[in-house]
This record gives sequence, C-alpha cells and structure tokens, in this order.
Amino acid sequence: MQAGKAPGLHSLLVSQGGKLVFEHYGQGADERLGVPLGDVVFGPDVLHDLRSVSKSIVGLAYGIALAEGKVPPPDAKLYAQFPEYADLAAQPGRDKLTIHHLLSMTLGLDWDELTIVYGDPRNGETAMEAAPDRYRFILERPIVGEPGEKWTYCGGATALLGRLIAKGTGVALPAYCRRVLFDPMGFGPSEWNVGRDGEPRAASGARLLPRDLVKIGQLMLADGSWNGKSVVPPDWVKRVTTPVVPIRAGRDYGYQWYMGEIAAQRLRWSGGIGWGGQYVFVIPARDLVVVIHCGNYRRSGQEQTAVMLALMNELVLPSFA
Repeated sequence: MQAGKAPGLHSLLVSQGGKLVFEHYGQGADERLGVPLGDVVFGPDVLHDLRSVSKSIVGLAYGIALAEGKVPPPDAKLYAQFPEYADLAAQPGRDKLTIHHLLSMTLGLDWDELTIVYGDPRNGETAMEAAPDRYRFILERPIVGEPGEKWTYCGGATALLGRLIAKGTGVALPAYCRRVLFDPMGFGPSEWNVGRDGEPRAASGARLLPRDLVKIGQLMLADGSWNGKSVVPPDWVKRVTTPVVPIRAGRDYGYQWYMGEIAAQRLRWSGGIGWGGQYVFVIPARDLVVVIHCGNYRRSGQEQTAVMLALMNELVLPSFA
C-alpha cells in the first residue's frame, strides 16, 4: 500500500481461522470522546474508543438479556416499557413504535446525527447529552415518518436499549456487558464513558483493547460461541446480522450491526462502524475478522472511509485470501 494512504492509523489487526495473523500499532494524537489524550504510543495494552462500534456491543448484550428473559422482545410496544413517561405514550401515533424499531433504527422520529456535526446543539446526540433527562428527550422527539419504513441513524435508540438492559437486569449497562460478554471471553480492562448525568453513553462510550474487539468478531464467526460455550444465542447472532432496512446501495442495517459488500469480489461483511475510523469487519467467506482504529475524529466521513477502503482493498484483502 502506498505511504500516506492511511493517515491517523492507530491500529490494524487481522484474525483468520480464529487466530491473530497480523497486528500493527502506530503512534499519534488520540481522544477519549473528545477529550484530548495527547500523543499516544498504541499497543495491545492500550484502550481505544470504539465510538459507535459501542452500538454493536449493546446489540449483542440485548440479545443475551433477552435470552435471560430480562428485556422485552422486538415486537413489544416501546412506550409500554417506560411507564414513567406515560404522558408521551398517550400522544397519537406513538403506540406504533416497538423495540424492533429501536434495534433497527427505524423509529420514524425527528433525529439528525449525520448531516449536523457533533457539538452542534441541533445534532441529535449532542442535544441528548445536554438534556436534563436523556430518555425523555429521545421519547418526546416528534414523529416525522412511519415506523419501520426508513433507517435514521440514531444514538438515542441505542441509549434506550441500554436503559432497558439496566432496568431489566438491575445492573448498569457497562457492568452487565462485563459480566455476560467481556468476562466470559477473557477480556482485559475496559471502560465506558458516562454523560454529565452519570448515565452510560450506550451509543458511543465503550473503550476496549484492540485484541478484545477482534474477539467480538471471532465470536460472530462462531455463531456466538467462545471456546465451545455459547455467549450470545446463535439465533440472535443471525438476527442482528440479517438486513432489516437498506441504508444505501450495498449497505444495510440489522439490529445495531451493519452489512455490506467490499472489494471487486463483492465479499459480504457484517460489522460495527464508529466515528474517527473505528471498524470491526466480519467476513465469513474468508474466515476473517478485521479491526481498524484511527484518530481521524476531525476528518470528514468521506476521508475516514477512504482510509478504511485503502487498508482493506490494498493491504488486508489481497494479503489474506
């Protein structure tokens, strides 16, 4: 790969056949959800923001809680799970919304994280973080479309999933993920950023070691099993990675997981994507898991994608057939 095509690269890891076969770490400026960390020398023992790859972690945790009977199923009515906001539930049209719409980001509510930059008070997630009650803020958004018809990127949906996990299990989201997902897979240290209100930032707050994010991909390739033991129910692994709604040509969304095709061979993948250049890709046809971490938080989404495509198309995929 030509030099200069992967600016801001912090780490690149590749697993094939269940084994780590490539590992590269760089050095550069990093942040913890916008808080500068200075110049960081990255390595296997250095935590990194997942940003919105956190959503894919939450999607798996929800499936575990569902199997335990602790959270409502996808067809359950959304507002019925939040009786503390009964005034909102009584508003016309809100009775149509279900947990399925949360999981697939097809709520039909007024929310914009993609065309308005983070930090702008009009940005949905920024406004949610500034609200005195983040959950009321999400649930009171105006209805602007029919639920289930259109994908609208919404960190608020993941925040509600995290809240349902906490309500149902009696355990805060980070502790629950640690107990049912991270510890059974032998993860090292992890962190989960919280908002000003002390609530976990379900949509973007997780920080993991790069090798542990690789394990998430390996778990998906193994239909939710780790070392022969089921961690995530196999039917849930299939469900989160089954397309529910198209995003654009060649890109779909399931339950907090993306699906698409990459390279001239049109290889199918599923994975998580986070701002700044955070990726986990699962490519079953090659038994591959790819983890990319970058610090391109101030670059455009198009620039972030260009770095990822250069790494995948010019380095990873030609090297690991």
